[in-house]
Amino acid sequence: MASLARNKYGSAHRVFETRTYDDPLVLASTIRARWEFLETSSAAAVLRSVCPDEWADIAHVLETFSLDPQHWLKAGGNRGDVAKAIDGMFGDRGWREIRVDLVTQGVLLTKSGKEVERLDEVYQEGYLVDNFKGRVALDVEWNAKDGNLDRDLSAYRAWHEAGVISAAVLITQDRVALKQLAERLWDDYQSKLPKRQQKTKLPIDLDTSTTTNLEKAALRVRRGVMGTCPLLIVAATQATWNGKAYSAA
Repeated sequence: MASLARNKYGSAHRVFETRTYDDPLVLASTIRARWEFLETSSAAAVLRSVCPDEWADIAHVLETFSLDPQHWLKAGGNRGDVAKAIDGMFGDRGWREIRVDLVTQGVLLTKSGKEVERLDEVYQEGYLVDNFKGRVALDVEWNAKDGNLDRDLSAYRAWHEAGVISAAVLITQDRVALKQLAERLWDDYQSKLPKRQQKTKLPIDLDTSTTTNLEKAALRVRRGVMGTCPLLIVAATQATWNGKAYSAA
């Protein structure tokens, strides 16, 4: 049932949030310590129970992926090195980028159950989801325009209501926390350069708030746009960093 919760992104919201990812039987503490999570409809527990193979893949990627400044602080748009690296890890485990379309057809029946007529099929064209396997859709939204979240979340809900997926996963970033880390790494790097080579501006733009991130996803989810679709949002934080310094090499 819905609950009234106050969160770090604003005032109280009526939300349908759960925290099954906090259960050590669902997700290891080593993974929970490295990422930030937001969940609806017990998504983590659903994935573990209904899609155990896919959940094992997700847990493996979250356990082994580390945010490397050499890839992260590098211009590359919404399909930069970070997104490509995560997608590649899922690809190695049999996940595919694939388009999901829906076909709906009405069937008219008499009271006794005899078929009278089949209505014309309604074809709904979908979009390319970054990673799909079994009954799980998973997108990596790193530096895309935040409007992509509207497309993603509405598609997940439609696919779930149509019985195509059991749950969805969205991997993104905690923008505020990572901006603070990036500025610290950049300052450390600049301090080691000769004065004439120093620059104040980061190699990527982290000031904009209109790209995909945890805050933008949370605002949409807390409006209730997911219906009953289980969704797990996973966001990279400072703890996802591999501990290495930034270098232009």
